[in-house]
Amino acid sequence: MKESVIYQDIVQKEAFKLISRLLKRRFGDIDGSLVEQVRDLSAEQLENLGEALLDFSEVADLVAWLERQEQA
Repeated sequence: MKESVIYQDIVQKEAFKLISRLLKRRFGDIDGSLVEQVRDLSAEQLENLGEALLDFSEVADLVAWLERQEQA
């Protein structure tokens, strides 16, 4: 079950919803292009972002983190 595409899609969508709420609470409304970049992350990347978010102090930290993900 964990290997199915449907399961992974559900996990990714739920992780995105949680990370979106955390980002909104931390920074308020953020640019739509950033939201779309976050939406496109895999479930594993979203989990990593959730941990990294604890260290972010400004939206620029999120931008830098997303740029590092694109380079990897």
